[in-house]
Amino acid sequence: MLLGQNVNSYGKGLEGDLDFADLLTELDQIKGIERIRYMTSHPKNFTSKIIKAIAQSRHVCEHFHLPVQAGGNRVLRWMNRGYTREQYIDLVQEVRETVPTCSVTTDIIVGFPQETEGCFSQTLELMESIRFDAAYTFLYSPRSGTPAFRMPDNVPIEEKKKHLGQLMNVQNRISLEINRELIGKRVEILVEGTSKTNPDRLTGRTRTNKIVIFDGPLDLTGQLVEVVITEAQTWNLVGELSTSGPEKN
Repeated sequence: MLLGQNVNSYGKGLEGDLDFADLLTELDQIKGIERIRYMTSHPKNFTSKIIKAIAQSRHVCEHFHLPVQAGGNRVLRWMNRGYTREQYIDLVQEVRETVPTCSVTTDIIVGFPQETEGCFSQTLELMESIRFDAAYTFLYSPRSGTPAFRMPDNVPIEEKKKHLGQLMNVQNRISLEINRELIGKRVEILVEGTSKTNPDRLTGRTRTNKIVIFDGPLDLTGQLVEVVITEAQTWNLVGELSTSGPEKN
């Protein structure tokens, strides 16, 4: 797992021309590393070179977490995000065209200062249009040292909670619909150990970062196994161990 405030910026200040895409390509060549993940990436400088590097790699997982934060240009500008709604949509389209087996997840903030009903509607429209695999949603709260800290927190808490509920309902429906498409498919799982919700079962993750719960011996922990998906839930998948070759999901 590569960790950074914005991993896309890797290489700045270093000697030579090495950038994040080059780093992924180099790591992909190391024997013994079966999966490579990274966090967090920023949409404003997530380049075509990075996308192509992931598409051409064997071990970099096909999970793109691209925090959009809001669906309207006015709020994105107030947040100083450095991209527009249209640029973000184009980025996700390029990701999906280049890496068709990928999953795309995001972060969204509800109730940013001056966010109107119209601004929030644009966020809902973006979610319906892009159809994220999952979205991590948050209520806005002032944070010292940010430009927004000087802005009046003028969205009532009741409205923030109402919008958060609407957002979660939309995303939960979309996530379930996407997960149901995996029923009957065979996927590669990296076993992490016993499930937090059911200690009698195992849990692991697909390459696209979906959690799968299944029956199996504890000594599978840390291994790559193949599982056939038998049930889809909003946040999890349920499966059975398979002995056939994996599909890349």
